[in-house]
Amino acid sequence: MNEPAPQRVILVVDDALDTLRMLCDALAAEGYAVLAARDAPEALQRFDATVPDAVLLDAVMPGVDGFALCRQIKATPAWSHVPIVFMTGLSDTEQIVRGFASGGVDYVVKPLRIPEVLARLATHVRNAQATRLARDAVDVAGLGVVMLDGQGRAAWRSPQASRWLEAAFAQSETPAEAAAAWLVQARRAGSQTLALSDGRLLLARHMGESGLGESMLLLSQAAPEAAAPRGLQQAALTPRETEVLSWLSKGKTNRDIGDILGMSPRTVNKHLEHIFEKLGVETRTAAAAVAGQLLNS
Repeated sequence: MNEPAPQRVILVVDDALDTLRMLCDALAAEGYAVLAARDAPEALQRFDATVPDAVLLDAVMPGVDGFALCRQIKATPAWSHVPIVFMTGLSDTEQIVRGFASGGVDYVVKPLRIPEVLARLATHVRNAQATRLARDAVDVAGLGVVMLDGQGRAAWRSPQASRWLEAAFAQSETPAEAAAAWLVQARRAGSQTLALSDGRLLLARHMGESGLGESMLLLSQAAPEAAAPRGLQQAALTPRETEVLSWLSKGKTNRDIGDILGMSPRTVNKHLEHIFEKLGVETRTAAAAVAGQLLNS
């Protein structure tokens, strides 16, 4: 016998009692379980009790406004995946911009048109569910994945990535900021390595960008011996150049290397130009020979 699908939970946050009642009635009629909050502290209490599937959030509230509440939710790893839809005035362009900047995924204008609210909300609930399923699948596979938005903020990260990053930067004065800076550096450089307290290494590799301006970083852990050989380190190559040279020494073509490392053949060729200059060689054969010597040094 098939089990019924779990009921989706929507949190509505608004200081206007009439708006709360109207939305709660409409959402309940659509089959949602509805939680209500009149301000930011109440909303956080609801999150502590149960993490909702989506939030309808009033932009302007007394005390802590909706923008600050949204930033707090998005800064909490266990809650950051929840889509937040702002409710704002029709002509309040500044509020709309602030809503997106604080982490909101969409907005609806007041006075609210209930069919539009329900349609937008259903779309974001489905998308968030698909994202969670993908994230859980990645975690089951033992992989750590972080998605950075265009401003270098973590759009989402898999549970495995969260565990590794929290452990790696636990001794920092500001762990979240230190982890974020390290990830941004990994995106810029192509890859980054961090020595852990137990002697292992935390590796971050930039896998490319999506059409939405987001970047995917793949995290993994390795024993110290999996790091680049000392000879290659002494050649002053970047981690990405080291990977390219290592595959070159195995006889791989630029296209092969690009497919393996997730970059275009043109980018591979640019890396090789820098490698040739640093090694003082002019051909692929000479670079492969030097690489063989360094790999065995």
